[in-house]
Amino acid sequence: MDYPLLFQNFLKQYPLLTGPRQRRLHACLRSAIRQGTLHAGLRLPGTRQLASELGLARNTVLYAYEQLATEGYVSSDRQGTVVVDLKLSVRSRESDVAQDVLPVAQARLSHRAQNQAQLQVQSQGDAVLESGASKHAADAVLPDAALMSAFAPGVPALADFPQASWRRLLDRAWRSCSVAQLNYGEAAGELGLRVAIADHLRASRGVLCEPDQVFITDGTQSSLDLCARLFADVGDTVWMENPGYKGALTAFHTAQLQVHPVSLDEQGLAPCEKDIVQHRPKLIYVTPSHQYPLGSVLSLSRRMQLIAHARAASALIIEDDYDSEFRHDGPPLAAMQGLAPDAPVLYLGTFSKTMFPALRIGFMVVPKHLVTALTLALAHAVPRGRACDQLALAEFIQSGQFAAHLRKMRRVYRHRRDVLATALGLHLGDLGVVCGGSAGMHLALVLDARAPDTLVCAHALQQGIVVHPLSLHALSHEAPVFNGLVLGYAQIAPAQIEIAVEQLAKIVRQLASRVLPN
Repeated sequence: MDYPLLFQNFLKQYPLLTGPRQRRLHACLRSAIRQGTLHAGLRLPGTRQLASELGLARNTVLYAYEQLATEGYVSSDRQGTVVVDLKLSVRSRESDVAQDVLPVAQARLSHRAQNQAQLQVQSQGDAVLESGASKHAADAVLPDAALMSAFAPGVPALADFPQASWRRLLDRAWRSCSVAQLNYGEAAGELGLRVAIADHLRASRGVLCEPDQVFITDGTQSSLDLCARLFADVGDTVWMENPGYKGALTAFHTAQLQVHPVSLDEQGLAPCEKDIVQHRPKLIYVTPSHQYPLGSVLSLSRRMQLIAHARAASALIIEDDYDSEFRHDGPPLAAMQGLAPDAPVLYLGTFSKTMFPALRIGFMVVPKHLVTALTLALAHAVPRGRACDQLALAEFIQSGQFAAHLRKMRRVYRHRRDVLATALGLHLGDLGVVCGGSAGMHLALVLDARAPDTLVCAHALQQGIVVHPLSLHALSHEAPVFNGLVLGYAQIAPAQIEIAVEQLAKIVRQLASRVLPN
């Protein structure tokens, strides 16, 4: 065995492995034993010989051999050091009767986690597994990500965020950070941020709240997980809009709740007598200001009816107000939470859409009578931290920079919405209907059924266009299942929108006429 070559090759393979030479030699020999390069029964060179061959001190080799012996890779006797048979070592601990190692079941995810993973796979992968689209996706050579046009919904225009200002606020927060703030924080989050959020919500969203009703979370998905686990029991029923947000569906299924899909009409969520009588809810999940994904706005009368239904059922409404700050036609609509005194509403908000997703800060506003109980429930289960991020965000809001950023982005998104809507009308007006343009960062395009949306998305991906199928947001396969596209426009430049829509139109027309090559 050429030990100098073995050691040299190991160091080349792992150039980032640093530290004392004795540890690097130990790692080299251990790796060679595991891989079988130094096979069982092989007698290693003496410590003086190996030290001489490698140009190392004898103590370096002694350390490596002693460590290998301690870990059970080698054994020592008067004749020297011998590599141990690792398989024999394992078998020797088993019964003498057993000749083979019995198969052992590997640990796996819980059923709850498997269901969650399956939901994510379905929502991400169905577009290329539907009706032969998998063949096209499998055979395709996808364009470089940098060259793709992304109509992905839910991600803001990151290039327009004022990073320099944000860095200054972070620096200031860290300079003023006390030693105590490096510890776990209050379960509800930093008081300064809760005060800033409460002030902003009262002024801009009509939310009736005090700072003690505001609870900081790690984003909307975190808020939904908390709502599902803390405000409902296993087996309880939750109403959801159909089609609806798959992230909420994942949270409710993971918490083992019974999801009951409720249909939509032009006024939003439209529960019928059967829904009310036979599927009494514990939670009612809605996106009233900009329904996801269709974009409808829940009418005032329907909002008041839902509040009445919730009171009668002793239920809570989860109002997911994910992108209502970006109202393009008129001022932002007031939140359901503020429509009635002590409304049974859990109001959810996030800064992922208004600022940037990596911030991972969201919030819940809960009814006053739940504040104490929720604080106690979160105290041990969800330790809070990241005080400096929260304090920087509080200053960002209170200094007026947040409001200024919102005003700027409303102009940016309104222009992109207009460009997209015009392009869709020009190129696809006879094959689709545009929905949901009054607010937010996405449009829905309901397509002619002759062009299946999953196939449209699969073929679009081959041409470098990322777009989401509307049908994948259906919570059940009972009619109606909407066929169409969810088109996020926040990230895509206006100049690219026209080009991308023209390409989409060609795909849709070819599919509708069934002339797309196999």
